[in-house]
Amino acid sequence: MAASAAAGAALAAPKLAFAQSSDVLKIGVIGCGGRGTGAVENCFTAAPGIELHAMGDVFPDRVNSSANRLKQVMGSSFKCTNDSMHSGFDNWEKVIESDIDIVILTTPPVFRPMMLEAAIKAGKHVFMEKPVAVDGFGIKQVFAASDEADKKGLCIVAGTQRRHDSAYREAMKRIHDGAIGDIVSSRVYWNQGGLWMVPKAEGMSDMEWQLRNWLYFTWVGGDHIVEQHVHNIDVALWAMQKVPTAAIGLGGRQVRTDPAYGHIFDHHAVEFEFAGTDARIHSYCRQQDNTASAVYEHLHGTKGSSDGNTWINGANAWNWSRRDARPNPYEQEHKHLIGFIRSGRTINEGRQVAESTLAAIMGRFATYTGQRVTRDEVLATKQMMPSELAWSVKPEIPPVALPGKMKMDAYM
Repeated sequence: MAASAAAGAALAAPKLAFAQSSDVLKIGVIGCGGRGTGAVENCFTAAPGIELHAMGDVFPDRVNSSANRLKQVMGSSFKCTNDSMHSGFDNWEKVIESDIDIVILTTPPVFRPMMLEAAIKAGKHVFMEKPVAVDGFGIKQVFAASDEADKKGLCIVAGTQRRHDSAYREAMKRIHDGAIGDIVSSRVYWNQGGLWMVPKAEGMSDMEWQLRNWLYFTWVGGDHIVEQHVHNIDVALWAMQKVPTAAIGLGGRQVRTDPAYGHIFDHHAVEFEFAGTDARIHSYCRQQDNTASAVYEHLHGTKGSSDGNTWINGANAWNWSRRDARPNPYEQEHKHLIGFIRSGRTINEGRQVAESTLAAIMGRFATYTGQRVTRDEVLATKQMMPSELAWSVKPEIPPVALPGKMKMDAYM
């Protein structure tokens, strides 16, 4: 229970500072795909005095396409040169070694733990996208790096942008003050159609194909319950201020069965348990074309209910009435990070997002195995990333998991 209480405290939203200083902050980005490019744009738009000084991605074409876009957006604030634009498997080390204040981590999730660890060791503030790991080994790395950031007074903000959304924050204040009473259950959804897929072209190595097609390989992306649905799980944990201790669920691969889509599932349904309470989170995610879409959260309490961001029903009813004043949360997360840095205060969302990621990983193992899976079992899972990263390495593609046959000990 003590561990759950401490973890719950980490899930509470911090107070935010809003410094107006325009002192220049130098940023570097690692991972130059669409999300990385977008994150740099969001950071640049969020506050004055932001300059981009370093870029890195394993693929040179990604670096070049991102640079072409960011030159147009940032103008003279784009300070990268050919010498500060890096590719290859060591690109991230070169960016972190650069003369920058903030590093933006937007690679596929498997690389987040080692990059966060290195960035904190180098004394950099960090914005990192969610999720922050794909296995228990990585979660423990993020926990340790986040604790080290606290010791060094460094800031970490995560890409769980709902935590920086004005309406969510207003609703959560009321929920935490008891507006819906004790939460007894939550329903969270990310059901949608399929996403992009990169076919394996002639001459493309297995490593390149898996990295370019990273969504569909568990060792790189964690499966969509981790990579995408973590947002909704995070909202429920934020509301409850607790972390789950076990999960049980079901899932499979019924529609997206072509090997071009790797080996992940196309649907998951999970029930999360909490120690000392009968409260549950019911979690549903799906990526199947021509199916009903649903992306939202619903919280049920002893005194009412809420969607967590626009309304509360019950004795303490409330509705979000300032929709025109609801700033872009993708910019707000950077605004908050920059505000803390410039004010000399700290914000650290590392453990918070790691707990939400851990819950999602727990859900994945529950659906893959068909068994009740505990938090401690998932924390004990080994590193899924290959021991060597090189174009010649051929990462093993496990068979699609069969519930009832796949065992947790294969990952421990």
